[in-house]
Amino acid sequence: QVQLVESGGGLVQAGGSLRLSCAASGSIFSINAMGWYRQAPGKQRELVAQISSGGSTNYGDSVKGRFTISRDNAKMLYLQMNSLKSEDTAVYYCNWIMGGFNYWGQGTQVTVSS
Repeated sequence: QVQLVESGGGLVQAGGSLRLSCAASGSIFSINAMGWYRQAPGKQRELVAQISSGGSTNYGDSVKGRFTISRDNAKMLYLQMNSLKSEDTAVYYCNWIMGGFNYWGQGTQVTVSS
């Protein structure tokens, strides 16, 4: 059983910063990639950032240059979010792809006030 728990969300003014964390517990194996997704009300879930097992990163177009994904090891994932905009408001989910299966956290709310 694998559990992913996000933290660090909250309310921030436009132009501010937040750092999200995701902690994994349980049996971690054969990690393919780790990433962050977000879902705003009435919209589909979208990729924010992803880091592969080899360390290469991929970002959604809307966050390039503002967000940075990083990891400590196989059990900690981070998302540094700078220059936040109102359109970044969403529930943010961490995602582990292990052995070809997707594992998701419960999500953390990020609200950016303009």
